[in-house]
Amino acid sequence: MIAYLKGKLAYKDPTYVIIDIQGVGYEVKISLTTFGKVKEEEQILLHTYQHIKEDGHTLYGFKDPAEKKAFLALISINGVGPNTGLMILSSLSVEELEQAILHNDHGTIQRVKGIGAKTAQRIVLELKDKIKKEGIATGDGTVPGFIQNSNKLKQEALQALITLGFTKAQAEKNILTVLKKSGPDVSLEALIKASLKSSS
Repeated sequence: MIAYLKGKLAYKDPTYVIIDIQGVGYEVKISLTTFGKVKEEEQILLHTYQHIKEDGHTLYGFKDPAEKKAFLALISINGVGPNTGLMILSSLSVEELEQAILHNDHGTIQRVKGIGAKTAQRIVLELKDKIKKEGIATGDGTVPGFIQNSNKLKQEALQALITLGFTKAQAEKNILTVLKKSGPDVSLEALIKASLKSSS
């Protein structure tokens, strides 16, 4: 997994940038929030997420770690893919998203293009529940670190299940089922084993 890219800003567009690293150009999809923060600087560092599927690899980049955390939290929700996550973060700042989740403000999230009522409700329900479980609601506009940690566990389990022959959709469903029963403190090994059993 590519965690970040640091190199020369070769091209900038509202939806993507190209970063030149030792003669290799990496195309990275970005949100409008990141686009606004990327100045005409020669050197650039973006925190990245690499999305791998059958027909290609896509890099998503974020100027601030908080935005990447929010993105990872969003795509951990069933039905919210990377492009949808990017669309949400292009329409809402991390602070606006967090406030909408904490105040059950489905309408704000639903105003994002392509987000229906059910998806907006799912985003609020799943992410607010995680925040409440930890007893933390950050006031500095960043998504709490535990969401990133929980997502890391899920990503590692997801990769393992996909390697073992599961489809991504089935693997995600099994992992979510196990996490709801066991909570976020389950070990990676236990999560993978329980996810294997939940499909049998």
